[in-house]
Amino acid sequence: MNFPENVKYSSDHEWVRVEGNDAYVGITDFAQDELGEIVYVDVTTEGETLAQGEVFGSIEAVKTVSDLMMPVGGEILEVNTKLEDAPELVNQDAYGEGWIVKVALENAEEVEGLMSAEQYKDFIGK
Repeated sequence: MNFPENVKYSSDHEWVRVEGNDAYVGITDFAQDELGEIVYVDVTTEGETLAQGEVFGSIEAVKTVSDLMMPVGGEILEVNTKLEDAPELVNQDAYGEGWIVKVALENAEEVEGLMSAEQYKDFIGK
């Protein structure tokens, strides 16, 4: 299982990678492994500003559907359009090509409140 050090982790199993004032958000390798084969990613909140902890979409696997929660507050600038035709990218490359949304950070301090890779490993018992 992969736990990159260059991202922060939420207790809802999302990750955040900050680039300037923007952040890329996806689900963790652990989450995609638990969900199984991803068949659909549904994000209808592009252009909306959401608070930390709010639902920004859902992710559908063969056997379940899970809400996607905002690990940080901000405006959803972009949805990864590659996932429309290839939702399995979340399974194959959770921290790279499988990112889900790009967000304009509202409060960079929220990122500091998220878990490091080491803290997240402890959180999930790995």
